[in-house]
Amino acid sequence: MRVVIAEDSVLLREGLRRLLTESGCEVVATVGDGPGLVDAIVEHRPDVSVVDVRMPPSHRDEGLRAAITARGRVPGSPVLVLSQYVEKQYASELLADGVGAVGYLLKDRVADVREFVEAVRRVASGGTVMDPEVVAQLLVSSRRNDPMAALTPREREVLGLMAEGRSNAAIAGALVVSGGAVEKHISNVFTKLGLESSGNDHRRVLAVLAYLRES
Repeated sequence: MRVVIAEDSVLLREGLRRLLTESGCEVVATVGDGPGLVDAIVEHRPDVSVVDVRMPPSHRDEGLRAAITARGRVPGSPVLVLSQYVEKQYASELLADGVGAVGYLLKDRVADVREFVEAVRRVASGGTVMDPEVVAQLLVSSRRNDPMAALTPREREVLGLMAEGRSNAAIAGALVVSGGAVEKHISNVFTKLGLESSGNDHRRVLAVLAYLRES
């Protein structure tokens, strides 16, 4: 698995490089700013990029904006955001193409190295990984004028777990229900959100986006 790391802190950047290398990944580039990230993704076409949100010069949202730009130039390029902050506007935009292969984890909440590496691999393989706190903050901003009134509380709960990247089996375990019940809830969510079956669309991601972005 080929990885690009975008992090302005030299110590953290080196720590991530060593961690991923020791886990069997090939780190093809490490950069410390947004333009460097875009150039690295365009040049190396990595399997996944691990990106901090706040980088030079303003240390606000350059990393996340650069990731969006890079995905525009290399469509579907997998990106895992690893940050101390939730940048709501650009986080939603990063997810908006519905392609998948994205993640957003909070540094302070990464407690297990193996789980982090697994999250990197999941995003590289086209999956979606969202920290529950990121989901919660995005939901707060989306519920002010919630158009999802047709969803039942249980369907909302299932959708929240989907947003965390959990499988149907994991959702069933978390809610202590059968797999068939989870499939029925997810089917109802797709129907109520008007997401028709397609071999190309990642309906799970589109469902989460529809839920988080509506206002």
